[in-house]
Amino acid sequence: MNSVAEGTVMTDRIGRIIKVITALQSARRYAVCDLAEMFGTSRRTIFRDLQNLQEAGFPCRYDPKTRSYAIEPESFLPALNLSTKETLSLLLLVHKARSHIHLPLKESALWAALKIENSLADQVKRFCSRALDRITVKEGPQAKTSSLDKVFVQLIEAILKKRVVSIRYHLPRERKSVVFGLRPYHLFHGEHTWYVLGKSDAREGVRAFKLNRILELHVLDKCFTEEKEFDIQEHLGRAWSMLPEGRLYHVKLRFLPEAANDVAEVQWHSTQTVVFEDDGSATVEFRIDGLREIIWWILSYGDRVQVLSPEVLRRKIIEIAQNTVKQNEQLLPVYRREPS
Repeated sequence: MNSVAEGTVMTDRIGRIIKVITALQSARRYAVCDLAEMFGTSRRTIFRDLQNLQEAGFPCRYDPKTRSYAIEPESFLPALNLSTKETLSLLLLVHKARSHIHLPLKESALWAALKIENSLADQVKRFCSRALDRITVKEGPQAKTSSLDKVFVQLIEAILKKRVVSIRYHLPRERKSVVFGLRPYHLFHGEHTWYVLGKSDAREGVRAFKLNRILELHVLDKCFTEEKEFDIQEHLGRAWSMLPEGRLYHVKLRFLPEAANDVAEVQWHSTQTVVFEDDGSATVEFRIDGLREIIWWILSYGDRVQVLSPEVLRRKIIEIAQNTVKQNEQLLPVYRREPS
């Protein structure tokens, strides 16, 4: 290897190790696979970097319980200076994307961003200001949650302290509210709203409850224990979004040419495969746990998609489509204009 190539490899390695240190001193814990995915390298390379840091006396600690690495808070290094690109990405998230997802504590995030902006070098500050003026993020549909901040903070504290909460929860179909105890495990954003995942005293298994339907919440002076540490990835499994049903389906869809490119441009699910046909259509396949969640996504494409398999999914789509036609045909005599 020539000196130029060796220098490039060394520079890349030093840059990666600095990024590893930055990640580990963020007060979060990272598994080796997380770091490898984050920095686009192999697990073996990350293992070697971590070993070198430990051999050099760097306070990098391994937690065998969570199989992760971290730097203890008292061992933090001084914060690294933010580059223009890093600063822009942070301000973009706070100033522009915060309306795209209804993040909790967004006012606090805004003030934090303003403090960061105030400490920037004038050149970086001017660049970010001009760039943000030329960037727009369209707000997507979100559930209305007037008390998100309060409920979110209460649930986070209950999750971390393993405290039972009492919830008064709105049931829109029944047009009533119910009160029950909940052992909260995890907060999750999906399907346009926030959910808390946990076990209630009314039903078996881990359930998802919408935060915007929580009318009252009280953290009780009562702790709970989990049979094992709750794993969000294990819980979600291969669900289309967040509601696994305990049965895997091989879903095969054909999108007509007018919708094929739009669908293929998005990674809708981790198991997604796309094959374009000669006529411009696309065959898209998934292996997912449960069908209820994907049904409404398929219906959103109307007559631009065909369900090739499984048959049970095709029949359900047909049933809903026929009922939609029936419901709307019933209104035709009411609104049909009388002939002149």
